[in-house]
Amino acid sequence: MNFTQPDLAPAYPEIFLLVMVCVVLLADIAWGEKKPNIAYLLAQVALSGCALITFGTAAPDVVYTFSGMFVDDAMADILKMLVYISVATVLVYSRTYISVRGMLGGEFFGLALFATLGMMVMISASHFMTLYLGLELLSLSLYAMVALRRSVEATEAAIKFFVLGALSSGFLLYGMSMVYGATGTLDITQVTGIIQSGAINHAVLVVGLVFIVAGISFKLYVAPFHMWAPDVYQGAPTAVVLFVGTAPNLAGFGFIMRLLVEGMGVMSADWQGMLIILAVASMLIGNLAAIAQTNIKRMLAYSTISHMGFMLLGIIGADGNGYTAAMFYILIYVLMALGTFGIIILLSREGFEAEKLDDFKGLNQRSPWYAFITLLLMFSMAGIPPTVGIYAKLSVLQAVLSAGHVWLAVVAVLFSLIGAFYYLRIVKLMYFDEPETNALILPQGDVKILLSANGLAVLAFGFFPQVLIGLCAYAIQQSI
Repeated sequence: MNFTQPDLAPAYPEIFLLVMVCVVLLADIAWGEKKPNIAYLLAQVALSGCALITFGTAAPDVVYTFSGMFVDDAMADILKMLVYISVATVLVYSRTYISVRGMLGGEFFGLALFATLGMMVMISASHFMTLYLGLELLSLSLYAMVALRRSVEATEAAIKFFVLGALSSGFLLYGMSMVYGATGTLDITQVTGIIQSGAINHAVLVVGLVFIVAGISFKLYVAPFHMWAPDVYQGAPTAVVLFVGTAPNLAGFGFIMRLLVEGMGVMSADWQGMLIILAVASMLIGNLAAIAQTNIKRMLAYSTISHMGFMLLGIIGADGNGYTAAMFYILIYVLMALGTFGIIILLSREGFEAEKLDDFKGLNQRSPWYAFITLLLMFSMAGIPPTVGIYAKLSVLQAVLSAGHVWLAVVAVLFSLIGAFYYLRIVKLMYFDEPETNALILPQGDVKILLSANGLAVLAFGFFPQVLIGLCAYAIQQSI
């Protein structure tokens, strides 16, 4: 038998990160008690190294390796860089929180890096099995992270997350098996060619597509497959929720692009109808349920569901502009979610979790600067100018209108107006209510700088959105 050595260069970031995960865990065992921050520092080194390798190996050409199962293109490079930045930000925001709660160890950082590795594999997958491998590596790491805090709430949330995650994985696998049965291949590029040839059973493919969309919907918080999100957000430690609710969404977008757009883009007429139903249901359930919440994390869970519905509107456009709008929207959402959960962690302290809306009362009196940062984030979430959130929504609406779905754009605008209520309610609590505590807000220096930059970025990109829109357009044009 002849064995051809695959080109490892496209996978250098993944290989480096896998080695660094082992280094982090071994270093924590050897020196963790004497140097409790060593796992944190090595995790940041790992992410920085991945960023340098990805930047150094980036090229405009599309490169396949591992027998066509792994692809390196512009979209993969850009999404990976965004994942590194998101995860590094999560670790900075979370360090003090997990330290005072006894979670500052190799387990948290090892699981976070394993989850990051799963995201990277998903983003670069060019084969159904590679996609599934990356998805399960991400999912299993997240299940364990949710259960890290020893409490009834965290354990219950982890069990719900695991059971429903296993169900969605079953849907996804069954859908993939149907596609394999109809086409005879699991290679994404070959699936496209076989479907275009017409030598397939279209009915079998559509059934497989239904199960695939259902599996993807669970991972993206899309209604009616959203039932796990509010309970997981409420029960898990806030630092874990910050991780779960940000970077994996970038990988989820990559998952959709690889599977639905690149693999089954020629069947867009079939999956567009499904996504329209899911998008409307997500915006309806997400926005209406969020209004009734008093727990800030549950409110943000339903907010995420509505935002994912908005993101799907760009995918429904089924063209380059629509995909660009969807990528821009998911990027802006991650930026806003990082800052919002960063503020929640900032308001938490030893022995106290900032989980109620009332915990934001009088924040302007306690800290005018962080109240202003929160105001920018809430305005952006609601899509109020001059923050960048308005451009994210407008770009998606433009893609929907270009696709001829005028009624869908009207529905999206109406639900966006409803969603503005619960975001502006937080602004009202901060500026017009009396604080319930006078506890000082004293963040670490790195958190102070990064959180301020996070909030101001929402405003800055509102004045210069073309910077990120151009980046997204380049990624899409070079990859599809």
